[in-house]
Amino acid sequence: SSVVFNPETDRQRHSKKLTKVLDEMELQLKGIRQNINESMLLCQKSKTRRPSSRKSLNASSSAVSNPSMTGLGGKAGRTSFSVNVGRVENLYKTSKRDKLINASRTSRIAKIDLHGCTQEEAVEQLNEWEGVTMDAAMKGEYPFVVPAVIVCGGGTQILSELVENWIREKKNVANAFA
Repeated sequence: SSVVFNPETDRQRHSKKLTKVLDEMELQLKGIRQNINESMLLCQKSKTRRPSSRKSLNASSSAVSNPSMTGLGGKAGRTSFSVNVGRVENLYKTSKRDKLINASRTSRIAKIDLHGCTQEEAVEQLNEWEGVTMDAAMKGEYPFVVPAVIVCGGGTQILSELVENWIREKKNVANAFA
């Protein structure tokens, strides 16, 4: 005799058996989860309130001289850019600002990370990403603009400058509202 396998009935049988096992184990699993959570709480440091950095109005304040930043070797350029990608007609209209802000809260924000890329790789990835993000904007809701973040890292300013110039060149990409 030959055995006939029917995927749908096999799934149903498997599901019924698994449900019985889970029902039997439910209390034991709950106890195990509680023990794990308790042990994790014991391992964590207790939180302490940090003193407020605000000065009281009655306290006398003295002027603090800030040292010069010259020669300290701080990082140059921006580490990321918040931009909007979409229809040119809607990128700069201030009447659309509220919709863009709400869209950035409710929808996923498009993101690209250029860490470790050469200039050529970065431009290639940005151009590819622009096409994909533009398609997402056009498939979305009016005003057909998607909020996005371009991360270029905090090393030298080479990628930062490259991204800044790339944004200026692209008509469908604009710096986001502050």
